[in-house]
Amino acid sequence: MHSKQWIDKEISIGHVELQMGSVLQDVRLRYLQRGVPNAPKDNIILLPGYYGGAMAGNLPLANGDSPLMDEHWCLIIPGMLGAGESISPSNAGNSQHGASFPAISLADQVLVQRRMLDLLFGDYRLALVAGWSLGGMQSLQWGCFYPDRVARVAAWCSGVKCYPHNLLFLLGLKAALQADPHCSNGAKPVDGLRAFARVYASRAYGPRFLGDGLFRQLGFESIDQLLQFWEEDHLTMNHHDLLSVLDMWARADISDNGLFKGDINAALAALKMPTLIMPCLTDQYFLADEAKADAMRMPAAIYQPIDSDWGHCAGGPGRDPAAMKQLFSALRELLAL
Repeated sequence: MHSKQWIDKEISIGHVELQMGSVLQDVRLRYLQRGVPNAPKDNIILLPGYYGGAMAGNLPLANGDSPLMDEHWCLIIPGMLGAGESISPSNAGNSQHGASFPAISLADQVLVQRRMLDLLFGDYRLALVAGWSLGGMQSLQWGCFYPDRVARVAAWCSGVKCYPHNLLFLLGLKAALQADPHCSNGAKPVDGLRAFARVYASRAYGPRFLGDGLFRQLGFESIDQLLQFWEEDHLTMNHHDLLSVLDMWARADISDNGLFKGDINAALAALKMPTLIMPCLTDQYFLADEAKADAMRMPAAIYQPIDSDWGHCAGGPGRDPAAMKQLFSALRELLAL
């Protein structure tokens, strides 16, 4: 494998017993890989995905001035369960297709990723697990679940759980989509997807992003053009996939599992490795003050907020050049530890 070439692969995991009691059948996990493990297998970096994004959405994390450009690293981008590339409502077998797809938890995502890496690499230690938004939540779950397997964690525009402010937003998204009667009758809920996209966009950016016209930096001449882009993007998505991962996000809590039994302080204390926490100061999903309070309860947290008017989207891989510069600088310092 050429070290600079991304390879799209799929691995069969078999049946998986899920946290909420169901069994997910014939689990297939897709992933992208660039580079190969070294002899001690301690150069592997895992980059979990974010909500609504394909695996390719994480590719900018290893481009340009990113420290992940270094050919030393073996990079793995797993496709999330439920998100459309790995096994999901849109591609599962008949008995678990669509609305019959079982509920997935944050812990389930990480446990399946662990099984994948065990099958691929055997004995290994991840140099870094890192991600934006829901990818950051998975990274934090990895760190507290497997401190002996993870050397470093980075989570930006993310959190250790879905706090009430975030949850209320997600419930609004869900209601907008499900208000379309086609959401439950088997047809494509076009109106619901359009409403979903508009509600999503309304909080995706910082308070001044729209008022100051920063959307023009993305090539849009008006807010209507920006909203049209969001609509067209979401019309390509499967509503069952969106709802599956949204419900997982709404329940997400790194302590809500058999290991920590709801003790968030114990889960935070288990993050003993250097852990980069980078909220965006204008994020309207994951609030900076919540991230700061959680970081203070982690033994080795590095709290370094992103200063950007782009809000949650500041952390989107490759979207805001100024924010990416801040992120790459912080990742470079983290990898030097």
